[in-house]
Amino acid sequence: MRIYLRGELGSGKTTLVRGLLRSLGVRSGVKSPTYSLVELYVTSRLNLYHFDFYRFVDPDEFRDAGFADYLGGDAVCLVEWPERVVALLPPADVRVRLVAPPRGGRDATLDADTDRGRRCLTALAPLPRPA
Repeated sequence: MRIYLRGELGSGKTTLVRGLLRSLGVRSGVKSPTYSLVELYVTSRLNLYHFDFYRFVDPDEFRDAGFADYLGGDAVCLVEWPERVVALLPPADVRVRLVAPPRGGRDATLDADTDRGRRCLTALAPLPRPA
């Protein structure tokens, strides 16, 4: 499963990942991979990779890092700043666009690029919306 997270600095991408990992039972520190580029979290039988491509200035950096294999496997990959290497990435299963509106809080828009992603979003559809 590939989930691509987009949004300006401070829009909540890492915070969203942190909340997801906490909901999966990760109790260790969840840090932004801005400098390490990737952090691995293992929960039950799930390998979850958290990528951050913010520092990439050239898509070749993605190739040189060897990350393509991770994004094609069975792991869950959460990718911040995918637009930095978009030409080299496989399609996202789910795309999340985060915006920090002036009124506070966060707005999230979710879209799917694959059948797997559409099934995932369909399963989320019955969730109630906050008032």
